[in-house]
Amino acid sequence: MPFLDHLEELRWRILYSLLAILLTTLVGWVLVERVDIIGLLIRPVAPLVPGGRLKFTSPTEPFLITLKFAFVVGLLLASPFVIYQAWAFLAPALYEREKRVIVPALSVGVLLFLGGASAAYLWALPRVLRVLFSFQRAVLEPIITADKYFGFAAQFMIACGLAAELPLVIVVLAALGIVTPQFLVRNLRYAVVLSAVAAALLAPPDAFSMVVGMVFLLLLYGVSILGAARCPAPPRYWSSCPWEGPRLPGGKAGYPAPTRPPATGAASPAPRGPLAPPARR
Repeated sequence: MPFLDHLEELRWRILYSLLAILLTTLVGWVLVERVDIIGLLIRPVAPLVPGGRLKFTSPTEPFLITLKFAFVVGLLLASPFVIYQAWAFLAPALYEREKRVIVPALSVGVLLFLGGASAAYLWALPRVLRVLFSFQRAVLEPIITADKYFGFAAQFMIACGLAAELPLVIVVLAALGIVTPQFLVRNLRYAVVLSAVAAALLAPPDAFSMVVGMVFLLLLYGVSILGAARCPAPPRYWSSCPWEGPRLPGGKAGYPAPTRPPATGAASPAPRGPLAPPARR
């Protein structure tokens, strides 16, 4: 297919996806108005604020919060259609082995993200809020606005959902032969640094949440190493990290010693011993 035809197909698939998100956002608005979704999300912080109710400081804030929640609900409802459009565009360019790896990975990835976000909401978020609210409780009284709380909770839940994807990403890379368990163990110190950076970027801007996020990422990295170790070995010529070379017989990674083939039609020269010293004149 010519390049311009690819761009035309991409344009239409993006338009279809945006239209689906717009329609499901309208459905999400109805759901937010009729189902107490906002009250459900306030439950982790309700026991910690006076009266169990959040404050707002702008006349437009309740409308904007409702609109944001409607968009999030619409995005969740439209996500299967959007994923299908992306897959239909990318699938013709993939090999069969890549399709066999990516198709199950997409399904498991959605479940892992939802599981990580749900665990953050049900277990981690109430405990993190309880610890944060415990500082200077005798002299300070919280005034938590709805915008600040929902921003904090959404960032925390999305960060946990994305972090839960780490074992899946590592296992997929191991199945494709891009990384090995030995490579992951050898570069553990870099994983610690990257975990700290990721926790600083994804977690809410406080030291406690960052430390919790870093420890959580390191635990997931350990699980990823175990998953990569149990991953079946890929084919021989696609079985190791590109920077480690192909896998040799016996399971060792590296490049074989180069050999020079004999010339066509000529007998292989007999091995020679050490060179004799030149004769004196």
